[in-house]
Amino acid sequence: MTGSVVVLVRGDAFPSAALPLLRTSSAVYAGTDVDAVRLGLPPLAQPPLGRDIVLVAASRAEPAAAALLDAGAQVIEAPVPPLVEAAEVMDRLRSPGGCPWDAVQTHDSLRQYLVEETYELLDAIEENDREALREELGDVLLQVLFHARVAAEDPRDPFTVDDVARALVGKLVSRHPHVFADADSWAGTERQEAQWEELKQAEKQRKSIVDGVALGQPAVALAGKLGQRSGRAGIPLDLFPDAADAGAQLFRVAATARRGGVDPEGELRAVAKQFARDIRTAEAAARLNGIEPATLEAEGWRKFWPAG
Repeated sequence: MTGSVVVLVRGDAFPSAALPLLRTSSAVYAGTDVDAVRLGLPPLAQPPLGRDIVLVAASRAEPAAAALLDAGAQVIEAPVPPLVEAAEVMDRLRSPGGCPWDAVQTHDSLRQYLVEETYELLDAIEENDREALREELGDVLLQVLFHARVAAEDPRDPFTVDDVARALVGKLVSRHPHVFADADSWAGTERQEAQWEELKQAEKQRKSIVDGVALGQPAVALAGKLGQRSGRAGIPLDLFPDAADAGAQLFRVAATARRGGVDPEGELRAVAKQFARDIRTAEAAARLNGIEPATLEAEGWRKFWPAG
């Protein structure tokens, strides 16, 4: 080895290029910003002059690392995982000196963007647009990072994106005992879904089959979810709302469809989007015939409506 080397690590991630140095050099030290005991390295507060050493640190600003770098030491740095980099960018945007708009946002002010980005992602899925799918997944991820960063500043009950990820890992592991705990394998997706609901009921100590249903979701999706939950509990169809008004009829259609394995929200969206395409097609046909669509009446619309 010629010259000192500063190895910058990220948590437990060491840059692979530094491993030969760590194995062969007899002068390897730990900076003050890493756990020297865990690494099994002697701590170093002040680098010795005139010696070539390897220093493992977490930051260029660590005193010994800064001194070595000022003296011309080589740097070998662990690559930043993209998810970590995304969280760090969000931190910078939210921190002093960052973006003024980002700095003043709250959970409440961000709600509209979460809804909008979710629907844009849904649209990309429905259109099978791979490029848009990748972009919209990133926009939804931004909402997660943003809300977690806002939550980290709450003095009442702060938590970070790491806490969010840690809780998710715990949930996924506990709800898949057939994968992680050598439990009996579940046969079929229907049995898996039922077992998933049972595990959620026990985990969250829910007292009702409708606990945990997001009541703020679109009405058709909500009716479908209630139809599904009530079906698993054995509630008969004759207990569904049976009034003659439109709301009761819509509920019965949506709830019954979900019990039958059909996503009513998705089906209705597909029909609505096709209807929108048909309107655009009819408008274009009218314009080709020199007619402004705004002037069309019933028979005119029928004339230019695309054949089914």
